[in-house]
Amino acid sequence: MADGANAILVRRRKREQTAGPRTTRWTRGNRPLAVLAAVFTLAQLALVRPVLGLGWDEIVYVSQVTSHHPAAFFSAPRSRGVSLLVAPVASWSSSVPLLRVYLALLSGLALHLALRSWRGLFPPRVLVAGGALFASLWVTLFYGPQAMPNYWVAIGALISVGCFLRMQAERSSPRTLWGLAAGGALMAWMRPTDAVYLAVPLLVLALVRRHWRLLLVFAAGLAAGAVPWVIEAYLSHGGLGARLAEASRIQGGLGWQIAVDDQLRSLGGRALCRPCTGSMPTPLVTFWWFTLPVLAGLALVVAARARRLERTLVPLACATTAALPYLFMIGYAAPRFLQPAYALLAIPVADALWHLVRGPGRSWRPVAAPLVGLVLAGHLAAQLAVLNGAVSRNTESRRDWGRTADALHRLGVRPPCLLTGHEAIPIGYYTGCNSGATSGNNENITVAGVLRTAVRLPVAHLAPADGTPPRYARSWPVHRISDLDVRVAPGP
Repeated sequence: MADGANAILVRRRKREQTAGPRTTRWTRGNRPLAVLAAVFTLAQLALVRPVLGLGWDEIVYVSQVTSHHPAAFFSAPRSRGVSLLVAPVASWSSSVPLLRVYLALLSGLALHLALRSWRGLFPPRVLVAGGALFASLWVTLFYGPQAMPNYWVAIGALISVGCFLRMQAERSSPRTLWGLAAGGALMAWMRPTDAVYLAVPLLVLALVRRHWRLLLVFAAGLAAGAVPWVIEAYLSHGGLGARLAEASRIQGGLGWQIAVDDQLRSLGGRALCRPCTGSMPTPLVTFWWFTLPVLAGLALVVAARARRLERTLVPLACATTAALPYLFMIGYAAPRFLQPAYALLAIPVADALWHLVRGPGRSWRPVAAPLVGLVLAGHLAAQLAVLNGAVSRNTESRRDWGRTADALHRLGVRPPCLLTGHEAIPIGYYTGCNSGATSGNNENITVAGVLRTAVRLPVAHLAPADGTPPRYARSWPVHRISDLDVRVAPGP
């Protein structure tokens, strides 16, 4: 028995000695990423605050799965991914703070998993720095806890590119192969057209190198994510071609249009820049945007010298194809459109920054590190200032919708009801009414349909103060609510 016990202890010590270094390496690589994800989650809750009401696009997505509000019109460019993402909470609760906390926790976990997919491609310090650069952008913090698709496309892009590069090196990891498929599915689930642009460099590289398994798995993931959108195209839009054409029309017609200056203007905290007029933000706010391509070029030089060019070139190529349609193919801008490009640029840029800090000779190193730290501190301060302004403006505008809804209730416009006209979708959600449009991008009802509804239910038309109402509402009694003229149809 003594011999048997000694043998068991010896085997246990051997297992512990074998597992010890692996456990230490795993902890060293993953603990900083977990801390970063936790800080990102807490920053969202502290800086954006869970009490921020739902925005226009959020209302469209959330209303598809909640039983507490009528479903808003779902236009051709949109995909059901966000609606399914929020369904575990929105399907049974109308609490916006609860939804915000859920999305903040989910976005932090997703960032952790996405950065883990890059393990072995770059040192942990580069991954942590890259994740911090992306997570500290005001647009990332602002949209992380919101029911919007672009952050999740960025996460899918990070997972896809990281797993693709790891499969190129390992060639035999089933978990990484599943990650590649999941990343492609997530991108296509959220925005199929964005997924196509992001996937082009990966598909081309797999095809040129004849990596058929990679090509098949990634294409299968993309197809799985896009299937619901394609099925809906045939069921509700007259086919895939018709839906793509309608989506292009709603976006102002896709084609050669330079939107670089529009994106620059949106960096000042504008959620949507359409039409994009007004002055440019200060250089302190836009400085980082012009620095990105310079640091990306430096990252390529560093990677070429270290003979690891591919793991830097591939994410930069995917970031470029992701950004092209939003810089040169639409006539307006929103900062969230470029989130996938920012996420993919962050890791090579972090690699370049670490080279600036540690790469120069001994005489320059004491100067380089403080200089880079000072620039990053200024960048972070600018991002937090823009974030604070964006949160304040959006909080106030969404409270305005709530105040308008309260005034409509006092006028007798209560659920079930119908709102048409200016901002009918968000105000309708806050009021508890259906929203209707007889023309425009959200057209979903005819004039005859509005008049028939007015016979049965409360109906109101919203227009900017002193604006011209449509013919069907001109005889309705008018009431001034804030800066709106509200015409309420005579009671049933």
